[in-house]
Amino acid sequence: MTIKTFMITISLVSLALTGCAQTSTPTATPEPSAAPQQAQVEESPQLDVPYVPTPTEVVDAMLKVAKVGKNDVLYDLGSGDGRIPITAAKRFGTRGFGVDIDPQRIQEANANAQKEGVSDLVKFAQQDLFKTDLSKATVISLYLLPRINLELRPKLLQLKPGTRIVSHAFDMGDWKPDQVVNVGGTTVYYWVVPEEVPANLKK
Repeated sequence: MTIKTFMITISLVSLALTGCAQTSTPTATPEPSAAPQQAQVEESPQLDVPYVPTPTEVVDAMLKVAKVGKNDVLYDLGSGDGRIPITAAKRFGTRGFGVDIDPQRIQEANANAQKEGVSDLVKFAQQDLFKTDLSKATVISLYLLPRINLELRPKLLQLKPGTRIVSHAFDMGDWKPDQVVNVGGTTVYYWVVPEEVPANLKK
């Protein structure tokens, strides 16, 4: 074998070994892209207020401080599972209407009303509380957030004088409540829409 032939043979063997090493090395699995998950999150409905059920003792206090009775029409804004209007209907025969942006909560609330035998008195609908006609309400119950309460305040102050408003946990800024009740560490606020709205509250 000539030197030239020997060198060619060595080169071919070396090339073959290199190719085997490249094909036998495991290929790294690329990390899954986070983009699809992000897109799913963005497409999910955004709720303004998280669902946190109002404790029974707080429901009782809200109905008591607002003096809810048989002749009232109670509107519950952000009604969740419907426990406030359902309790009022069972206890006093109060007519009620609840709104919530979450369709799951509305389905649950209507099922609860049916279960408790008050579906003839209480109805629930999925809709924007800012677009809800509140003109028939004599009492309005809230368990929202401070920011939502303040945004809603001008709409509430336009209601007929004497309309009663009761809020679990959150006030309405410089609109001084007519009464404040503490229930096991939780605050309940109560207002009555005045005959004349103070200038500082019209802003």
